[in-house]
Amino acid sequence: MRVVGFGILSAALLLAPAATAADNAAIKEKAAACAGCHGENGISQTENVPSLAGQPDQFLQWQLVFFRAGSRKNDQMQPIVEGITNEDIRNFGAYFASLTPPKGPEDGDPDLSKKGAQVAAGRRCASCHTDSYAGTKAVARLAGQREEYLVKALHDYKAGQRVGGGVAAMADVAYHMSDEEITAVSHYLAHLK
Repeated sequence: MRVVGFGILSAALLLAPAATAADNAAIKEKAAACAGCHGENGISQTENVPSLAGQPDQFLQWQLVFFRAGSRKNDQMQPIVEGITNEDIRNFGAYFASLTPPKGPEDGDPDLSKKGAQVAAGRRCASCHTDSYAGTKAVARLAGQREEYLVKALHDYKAGQRVGGGVAAMADVAYHMSDEEITAVSHYLAHLK
C-alpha cells in the first residue's frame, strides 16, 4: 500500500511541472492581449496607462474584479474584463506580479523629487505602500510607475472618481493634497529605482 501511495505521489510530482508549464504558456498567451496598452512584459509605454509588472498579485486581482463589476470604470477595460473568469483573474494577478517591475527613469529634477519625498513622508504613504513603495498584498506598487498616471490617479481619488480597495484612505490622503504636492510626490515615486 505504501509503495503504491509513494508511486502515485511521485507520478503526480513528476507531472505537475509539465502542467504548470502548459498553464504558464496559456496565461502568457492570454496576457499578450494586455501588452497593446500595458506594454511588453507589463511595462507601459502609453501615457496614462499603468505598468502592471511587479504589482502585487492581490492588488491586480482586486482591480480586475472592480473593473469587471463596474465599480471601477474605464472605457478600454470594460469590454475586456467582461469576458474574464475568476481563474483568469487569479492567473493574471500571479503572472504580472512575477514580472520584473519597471525601473524609474533618470531624475531630471532632483529638487522636485526631494519635495515629493517630503510629501510622501508627511502623508505617510509608506505606511500602506511599504518603505520601498513596492506595495504589498492589495496595495499598489508606486515605485517606478508612470509619472502622469500617478498624477491622474491621485486627481481621480481627490475628485472621488476612483473607487476600489483602499478608496477611503486614498481619497482622504489625496483630498488634502495640493496640485503642487500631487505633482511632486508623483515625480518622486516615478523616479524611484
